[in-house]
Amino acid sequence: MDHSRDPCPWVILNDFGGAFAMGAVGGAVWHGIKGFRNSPYGERRIGALTAIKARAPVLGGNFGVWGGLFNTYDCAVKGIRKKEDPWNAIIAGFCTGGSLAVRGGIRSMRNGAISCAVLLAVIEGVGIGFNRMTAENTRLDSPPMPPPAGSEPSSGGLAVA
Repeated sequence: MDHSRDPCPWVILNDFGGAFAMGAVGGAVWHGIKGFRNSPYGERRIGALTAIKARAPVLGGNFGVWGGLFNTYDCAVKGIRKKEDPWNAIIAGFCTGGSLAVRGGIRSMRNGAISCAVLLAVIEGVGIGFNRMTAENTRLDSPPMPPPAGSEPSSGGLAVA
């Protein structure tokens, strides 16, 4: 259990803000480049700034809604299951993907839920793989046992002076 994180009701707000900021910054970069490229030669800077002001907050809001909804479901799943494991994130991703696609109908909900659950399963699987790969480097090995008293180490038949 990660005790460095905030408790469940507060982690939702914290991650909502973090997801919004990440989406807004990424959206500023993305839409700035896009606005720059799609503007005429004399107005490229103005076109980039206009595109950033118009679209970056929208992308930030989309990221924020996803992050807030995901963490809400994650906290609910942790509360219901009473344990923390990768299945919580996969179940929360399934519920988030389905909830965000509810306006599209049952098929859209199913497809969104499955694809979001698969995405979270891949992310969790990669995280587990990296943890296992790096755990070998930090494994504590016991030091070798000292030779028994009274025996001399063998030099393989060569006399060492």
